[in-house]
Amino acid sequence: MCDFNNLSDEEKRHYHEILLDAAQKFGGKNFFLHLLEAVREANPHPLTTANRTFTMELGEVKWNKVIFNDKLQLLLKARVHESRQQNLLPDEEAPNYKKVLNLVRTLRPIVFHVKPTSQEDGPGFFFQPFEVIDPKTTRLSPLFDALFFCSIDTVKKVLNYEPR
Repeated sequence: MCDFNNLSDEEKRHYHEILLDAAQKFGGKNFFLHLLEAVREANPHPLTTANRTFTMELGEVKWNKVIFNDKLQLLLKARVHESRQQNLLPDEEAPNYKKVLNLVRTLRPIVFHVKPTSQEDGPGFFFQPFEVIDPKTTRLSPLFDALFFCSIDTVKKVLNYEPR
Protein backbone atom coordinates (compact mmCIF):
# COMPACT_ATOMS: atom_id res chain seq x y z
CA MET A 1 0.00 0.00 0.00
CA CYS A 2 2.88 2.37 0.66
CA ASP A 3 3.64 2.39 -3.08
CA PHE A 4 0.34 4.20 -3.67
CA ASN A 5 1.17 5.70 -7.07
CA ASN A 6 1.63 2.25 -8.61
CA LEU A 7 -1.74 0.89 -7.48
CA SER A 8 -4.76 0.49 -9.71
CA ASP A 9 -7.67 2.93 -9.30
CA GLU A 10 -9.71 0.18 -7.65
CA GLU A 11 -6.94 -0.56 -5.12
CA LYS A 12 -6.51 3.17 -4.42
CA ARG A 13 -10.24 3.53 -3.78
CA HIS A 14 -10.24 0.43 -1.54
CA TYR A 15 -7.34 1.69 0.61
CA HIS A 16 -8.85 5.18 0.71
CA GLU A 17 -12.12 3.79 2.11
CA ILE A 18 -10.36 1.67 4.73
CA LEU A 19 -8.14 4.48 6.01
CA LEU A 20 -10.88 7.12 5.84
CA ASP A 21 -13.20 4.90 7.89
CA ALA A 22 -10.48 4.37 10.50
CA ALA A 23 -9.67 8.08 10.59
CA GLN A 24 -13.36 8.95 11.14
CA LYS A 25 -13.53 6.45 14.02
CA PHE A 26 -10.49 8.10 15.63
CA GLY A 27 -11.75 11.67 15.40
CA GLY A 28 -11.03 12.63 11.80
CA LYS A 29 -8.12 12.90 9.40
CA ASN A 30 -6.14 15.38 11.53
CA PHE A 31 -6.34 13.26 14.69
CA PHE A 32 -5.36 10.18 12.69
CA LEU A 33 -2.38 11.97 11.15
CA HIS A 34 -1.31 13.23 14.60
CA LEU A 35 -1.36 9.61 15.78
CA LEU A 36 0.86 8.58 12.86
CA GLU A 37 3.30 11.42 13.57
CA ALA A 38 3.52 10.38 17.23
CA VAL A 39 4.20 6.77 16.22
CA ARG A 40 6.96 7.89 13.81
CA GLU A 41 8.59 10.08 16.46
CA ALA A 42 8.59 7.36 19.14
CA ASN A 43 11.93 5.76 19.86
CA PRO A 44 12.32 2.79 20.18
CA HIS A 45 9.65 1.62 17.74
CA PRO A 46 6.28 1.46 19.55
CA LEU A 47 5.68 -2.15 18.49
CA THR A 48 8.53 -3.32 20.71
CA THR A 49 7.23 -1.81 23.97
CA ALA A 50 6.92 -4.36 26.74
CA ASN A 51 3.60 -2.99 28.02
CA ARG A 52 1.95 -3.46 24.57
CA THR A 53 0.56 0.08 24.60
CA PHE A 54 1.32 3.27 22.73
CA THR A 55 -0.25 6.35 24.29
CA MET A 56 -0.41 9.93 23.05
CA GLU A 57 -2.56 12.92 24.01
CA LEU A 58 -5.28 12.14 21.43
CA GLY A 59 -5.58 8.41 22.02
CA GLU A 60 -3.90 5.07 22.39
CA VAL A 61 -3.05 1.88 20.58
CA LYS A 62 -3.09 -1.40 22.53
CA TRP A 63 -2.30 -4.94 21.43
CA ASN A 64 -2.38 -8.32 23.09
CA LYS A 65 1.11 -9.78 22.56
CA VAL A 66 4.68 -8.56 22.96
CA ILE A 67 6.57 -8.12 19.69
CA PHE A 68 10.32 -8.54 20.07
CA ASN A 69 12.78 -6.43 18.13
CA ASP A 70 14.10 -9.39 16.09
CA LYS A 71 10.55 -10.03 14.81
CA LEU A 72 10.15 -6.35 13.97
CA GLN A 73 13.44 -6.32 12.03
CA LEU A 74 12.42 -9.44 10.08
CA LEU A 75 9.02 -7.86 9.35
CA LEU A 76 10.71 -4.71 8.02
CA LYS A 77 12.85 -6.82 5.65
CA ALA A 78 9.92 -8.95 4.49
CA ARG A 79 7.80 -5.82 3.97
CA VAL A 80 10.22 -4.51 1.34
CA HIS A 81 9.69 -7.64 -0.76
CA GLU A 82 5.91 -7.59 -0.33
CA SER A 83 5.46 -4.52 -2.52
CA ARG A 84 7.33 -6.19 -5.37
CA GLN A 85 5.72 -9.61 -5.24
CA GLN A 86 2.29 -8.77 -3.71
CA ASN A 87 3.01 -11.34 -1.00
CA LEU A 88 4.75 -11.04 2.35
CA LEU A 89 5.82 -14.69 2.14
CA PRO A 90 8.88 -15.31 -0.01
CA ASP A 91 9.21 -18.24 -2.40
CA GLU A 92 9.11 -21.60 -0.59
CA GLU A 93 12.67 -22.27 -1.76
CA ALA A 94 13.98 -18.96 -0.40
CA PRO A 95 16.36 -19.32 2.55
CA ASN A 96 14.27 -17.05 4.78
CA TYR A 97 10.89 -18.62 3.94
CA LYS A 98 10.62 -20.56 7.21
CA LYS A 99 11.53 -17.49 9.28
CA VAL A 100 8.95 -15.28 7.57
CA LEU A 101 6.30 -18.02 7.82
CA ASN A 102 6.99 -18.32 11.57
CA LEU A 103 6.81 -14.52 11.84
CA VAL A 104 3.35 -14.54 10.24
CA ARG A 105 2.22 -17.38 12.51
CA THR A 106 3.50 -15.50 15.56
CA LEU A 107 2.02 -12.09 14.74
CA ARG A 108 -1.20 -13.15 13.00
CA PRO A 109 -3.31 -13.59 16.17
CA ILE A 110 -2.44 -10.11 17.48
CA VAL A 111 -5.30 -7.62 17.56
CA PHE A 112 -4.59 -3.88 17.70
CA HIS A 113 -7.18 -1.62 19.35
CA VAL A 114 -6.99 2.09 18.52
CA LYS A 115 -9.12 4.39 20.68
CA PRO A 116 -9.35 8.16 20.90
CA THR A 117 -8.98 9.68 24.37
CA SER A 118 -12.44 11.25 24.23
CA GLN A 119 -15.39 9.03 23.35
CA GLU A 120 -16.96 12.00 21.55
CA ASP A 121 -14.22 11.79 18.91
CA GLY A 122 -15.28 8.32 17.84
CA PRO A 123 -15.55 4.70 18.87
CA GLY A 124 -12.07 3.74 17.71
CA PHE A 125 -11.29 0.69 15.63
CA PHE A 126 -9.34 -2.55 15.69
CA PHE A 127 -7.35 -4.55 13.16
CA GLN A 128 -4.95 -7.45 12.75
CA PRO A 129 -1.49 -7.11 11.19
CA PHE A 130 -2.05 -9.41 8.19
CA GLU A 131 -4.57 -10.28 5.53
CA VAL A 132 -4.28 -13.99 4.74
CA ILE A 133 -5.51 -14.40 1.17
CA ASP A 134 -4.76 -18.14 0.93
CA PRO A 135 -2.20 -20.54 2.52
CA LYS A 136 0.58 -19.23 0.26
CA THR A 137 -0.37 -15.54 0.11
CA THR A 138 -0.26 -13.10 3.02
CA ARG A 139 -0.21 -9.30 2.90
CA LEU A 140 0.16 -6.61 5.50
CA SER A 141 -3.13 -5.12 6.61
CA PRO A 142 -3.50 -1.60 5.16
CA LEU A 143 -4.17 -0.20 8.64
CA PHE A 144 -1.14 -1.94 10.15
CA ASP A 145 1.05 -0.74 7.29
CA ALA A 146 -0.27 2.83 7.45
CA LEU A 147 -0.12 3.12 11.23
CA PHE A 148 3.38 1.77 11.75
CA PHE A 149 5.36 1.91 8.50
CA CYS A 150 4.16 4.05 5.57
CA SER A 151 5.31 7.63 5.23
CA ILE A 152 2.87 10.25 6.46
CA ASP A 153 2.83 11.84 3.00
CA THR A 154 1.65 8.54 1.50
CA VAL A 155 -1.08 8.19 4.09
CA LYS A 156 -2.19 11.77 3.33
CA LYS A 157 -2.41 10.86 -0.38
CA VAL A 158 -4.52 7.81 0.47
CA LEU A 159 -6.82 9.79 2.77
CA ASN A 160 -7.28 12.59 0.24
CA TYR A 161 -7.63 10.35 -2.84
CA GLU A 162 -10.60 11.19 -5.02
CA PRO A 163 -11.77 8.41 -7.34
CA ARG A 164 -12.09 9.32 -11.01
